[in-house]
Amino acid sequence: MGKESNVFQGRSILSETSMTPDEMNYLIDFGLHLKFLKKNNIPHRYLEGKNIALLFEKASTRTRSSFVTAAVELGAHPDYLGKDDIHLGKKESVEDTAKILGSMFDGIEFRGFKQETVDDLAKYSGVPVWNGLTDEWHPTQTIPDLMTMKENFGYLKGLTLTYIGDGRNNVANSLLVGGAMVGVNVHVVTPKALYPSEKHVSIAKEYAAKTGAEILVTDNIDEGVKGSNAIYTDVWVSMGESDWEERVKLLKPYQVNMELMKKTGTPDDKLIFMHCLPAFHDTKTSYGQEVFDEYGISEMEVTDEVFRSKYSRVFEEGENRKHGIKAIMAATLGNLFIPSI
Repeated sequence: MGKESNVFQGRSILSETSMTPDEMNYLIDFGLHLKFLKKNNIPHRYLEGKNIALLFEKASTRTRSSFVTAAVELGAHPDYLGKDDIHLGKKESVEDTAKILGSMFDGIEFRGFKQETVDDLAKYSGVPVWNGLTDEWHPTQTIPDLMTMKENFGYLKGLTLTYIGDGRNNVANSLLVGGAMVGVNVHVVTPKALYPSEKHVSIAKEYAAKTGAEILVTDNIDEGVKGSNAIYTDVWVSMGESDWEERVKLLKPYQVNMELMKKTGTPDDKLIFMHCLPAFHDTKTSYGQEVFDEYGISEMEVTDEVFRSKYSRVFEEGENRKHGIKAIMAATLGNLFIPSI
């Protein structure tokens, strides 16, 4: 149908607040629908003939793979531009880059450091821009995460998601706000020094007041995990950070292990473990050995036992990145019939 029939058409998704709660719910369901189509080999080439620019200041496995495969399955052509391929904000301003790319591509993905960069790409490019991760938000992670919860439980409103670890990072921000938007109770369990900003807590509470969600930020592990349906963690030290010693000391008590899972008091069939990956969980892998040896620990944010347990949904969650991203791209660029939500 025409552009006027799609409330998403031409819009950028720069943070969870780029959407209304109803729109967030729509994209979650649309992502699950697109996953069904893929699993049943039903074509859904809504972006036939479109060209997509993928701008990566930060390297990635899941984000890059998700955007590439999502674009191809939708019929679009993705072009990857890494940090050595672009002059973004260095030899050329973000504004100039945005105008050029917008004249050549139909949509732009950006994964990098500053939220300001992705905001400016959307401001000047004239095409939909999708945030694949910045220092503040990670909406293309949140939608797949909520898809994973709905896939497991059949609903979202009233479930409790508990994020444990560095409460100031982009994943924590996005889950806090995104969960509140769809009525999920969100607990952030973290040392006081790593509490999320008042800005993000305030935004979450504004949505929670309308959806009935409960927002809890605490350094008390027993209080924070009680009644959880999903325990979620992330790496303790994000890309570009280097304060391993301080962070490990702060967060070691907040490791997700089987004892912590049991502290939830939640029946096994109502409890899952989630992680956005990559995860430091296995001493047998070379990428973690140096860190493990230096700090005298065998695992970091999650034990291998939990990571590989019956609770774990990490690989389903990873796969859902593609389907959630596909929903975002198709809705904003596919000229689909999506009436007012």
